[in-house]
Amino acid sequence: MSLYALNLFDLADNDLYREYSKRSVEAVGKHGGKVVSLGKLAGSEESDGADPRMVMVLVEWPDRGAFDAFVADPAHADLHPLREGGTENYLWWLYESLEDLRPVFRGRGA
Repeated sequence: MSLYALNLFDLADNDLYREYSKRSVEAVGKHGGKVVSLGKLAGSEESDGADPRMVMVLVEWPDRGAFDAFVADPAHADLHPLREGGTENYLWWLYESLEDLRPVFRGRGA
């Protein structure tokens, strides 16, 4: 089952994320991941009071194992600090792929 990693963040005032982005597509691909979408905040129509992040990256992974292998890969030990140091207000959420929302509704007792 596909897994999606939704990354929302602001860029830090340095070039570390630029360096991360030069290597990350290959590193993600090594473990079967694929960047599905990149985005820059275009506005926020609704908000729960949280500050929006300026950048969005959506990565599709074949499964949780592929994602975990990417994160734990010792060949990329120097890569993750570039992401961490090159961003601020980072949110990284994982979502399972669904055909429809019935499993979500079942989880709420509906």
